[in-house]
Amino acid sequence: MHDLTGFQRDLLYVITGADRPSGQTVKDEVEKYYSSEINHGRLYPNLDTLVNKELVEKGQLDRRTNYYAITDAGRERIEERREWESQYVDF
Repeated sequence: MHDLTGFQRDLLYVITGADRPSGQTVKDEVEKYYSSEINHGRLYPNLDTLVNKELVEKGQLDRRTNYYAITDAGRERIEERREWESQYVDF
């Protein structure tokens, strides 16, 4: 995860917590957390980065709508990050 931006990590977490969300669904969830509007020019290039790094899979729901799903590599990266965080944060 060290090579991802915080925004990309947030996208990865949102995708992991949903069942094949569309880009719009991911956008809506991230906007709730950030309490501000996320424009398409920021969202989709970052989703494409996650796809290119093979952390997320992109597919089609219909001719106009894509979905995103976590890959095994993406899940492993999240697990590694959580293990690293747990060394420093224990509630």
